[in-house]
Amino acid sequence: MATAIGFISLGCAKNRVDSETMLGHLRQAGYALTGDINEAEIIIINTCGFIDSAKEESIATILEAARCKTIGRCQFLLVAGCLSQRYGNELLQEMPEIDGIMGTGAVSEVVAVLKKIQSGQRPLAIGAPGYIQQGPGPRVLTTPQYTAYLKIAEGCDNCCSYCAIPAIRGPYRSRAMDDIISEAKWLCSEGVKELIIVAQETTRYGRDIYGRYALAELLQKVSAIDECRWIRVMYCYPDSLTDGLIELLATSPKICRYVDLPLQHINNRLLRVMNRRGSKEDIIKLVDKLRQTIPGVTLRTTFIVGFPGETEQEFIELLDFMEQIKFERAGVFGYSPEEGTPAEVLPGRISDDLVAERVSRAMFLQQRISLAHNLKKVGRELTVLVEGWDDDVKMYWGRTEADAPEIDGKVFFTSRALAREGDFLRVKVLDATEYDLSGVRTK
Repeated sequence: MATAIGFISLGCAKNRVDSETMLGHLRQAGYALTGDINEAEIIIINTCGFIDSAKEESIATILEAARCKTIGRCQFLLVAGCLSQRYGNELLQEMPEIDGIMGTGAVSEVVAVLKKIQSGQRPLAIGAPGYIQQGPGPRVLTTPQYTAYLKIAEGCDNCCSYCAIPAIRGPYRSRAMDDIISEAKWLCSEGVKELIIVAQETTRYGRDIYGRYALAELLQKVSAIDECRWIRVMYCYPDSLTDGLIELLATSPKICRYVDLPLQHINNRLLRVMNRRGSKEDIIKLVDKLRQTIPGVTLRTTFIVGFPGETEQEFIELLDFMEQIKFERAGVFGYSPEEGTPAEVLPGRISDDLVAERVSRAMFLQQRISLAHNLKKVGRELTVLVEGWDDDVKMYWGRTEADAPEIDGKVFFTSRALAREGDFLRVKVLDATEYDLSGVRTK
């Protein structure tokens, strides 16, 4: 009887791909995979350690999983991922419930680490975070069959002053283009229709191994895969968004007119202190170019408020910028000091209450902007990727090319005919809220 593995994946889409790769190695080695943690004989948690709330979630998940060692079938608990990479020694010393630790560089070694645990050892598999996927590799998708994340690079070279990712994930490392295309073809042959391109900075792809920005070239090759219907690009960086890439986004029938452009702030002084490349003036020019070159483009961004030393005037400058640009999608996050980062020791720390107030003010503004954008879609017909049926509202739901999974809104719709998950349908929008649309299927 094969040993049953229960797997919990926390954090971002990039972490999810690591989890799917580990699951692939485990299945290939003969382990059984179960979605019921209570039935698992071994539980693996792939943790996130990016900000305080993510660390707290990871610790809470470890403690909850550890309960299965007393009330369930679990015999061993392996903790992997970003939190392990940062605090592996401390976790092993302070949490006796944990039977083994592995860091971000040990993704392909999960079977070997597990064998050590099963032999009575308590391994600490943490080294330099140098893992990079070679070839398609084994993988078990945890997303719906019709959509999958395609990770094109590991690590980050940007060294933003508030961010610990370079320490956790190492320097930027692009995957070989042929390897990525092989994986994309395999995913599409398995029924995937939407490929979501991810990395810490997708637009930097290729600089380290080809000496040039090569994302546009890569996307053209992915677009040539017949079974692929949508390609969505996440995590673009303003100064590496080339003219060639912008032109491709404007003209390709398969690449979603969706640009995820995390900006973090707009005040020039704060951008410098954050160690962000570019200026307010550069950003405004880029946004204008994107809107002029790509008709109907959806722009998504994220901002950090409450950064050390942020004045009320600088925060108001950000609000004014949001009002001026009117991003279709925006997330606002309160600054969280990260251990070991330059920003952690900056003077001018802002109180938690004031940070929360600024988050609320910025999000209230964005909700108003988002509602105005959505109301303009009433009466239009949109292509929707069907994702399921909602029993509460008795309607189908899905996403348009303007909506990334898990972070953006939904389209709810009625249909006289059966709508299957993974279908692309046309829906006429009849109503809108701040985040979601509703309508009726037309064909």
